[in-house]
Amino acid sequence: MDHAESTDHAEYERRIAARFAGFDQDGNGYIDREDFVTAAKGLLTEFTTTARCDKGQALYAGAEAFWQGMAGIADVDGDQRVTREEFVTGAVKRLRDNPQRFAEIARPFLRAAMDVADGDGPGLTPAAAERVLSALGVDPAVVGPVAAALDADGDGRISEDEIVTAFAHYFTVSE
Repeated sequence: MDHAESTDHAEYERRIAARFAGFDQDGNGYIDREDFVTAAKGLLTEFTTTARCDKGQALYAGAEAFWQGMAGIADVDGDQRVTREEFVTGAVKRLRDNPQRFAEIARPFLRAAMDVADGDGPGLTPAAAERVLSALGVDPAVVGPVAAALDADGDGRISEDEIVTAFAHYFTVSE
């Protein structure tokens, strides 16, 4: 590995590590099942949806599937927690060349989140996407631009595929 490749790799790892905080909902330094439950609770609260309804149950099931998928990729020591180092290693070694794998792990949660947030037709409006991002703790300074960018085809609706692709790209690609 030459210096440029080493620098690119180090920059990639730094960016992925920074994204760790998006999953560590409670800020305790590791990702665990509770972080996914917290994310689901936040979305249900934001959209005034009960946990017991079909949409609420699907969101919790999606959160559990997402957690299980992430743990399977990144929880190297099997302690049911993903440390920052495990997250970086899991993302770099197992997902960088296959962001689609990450997309499929995230898809059930993202689909359920869209169902909770969707009130008027297929896909999400950028306004609904802003609410989802805010409920998940995304920096308020970037919520608007990120939500707008999710509508890749510019049709005013954000499809499941647009969200899943953007999500996988954000967490597995260095740009």
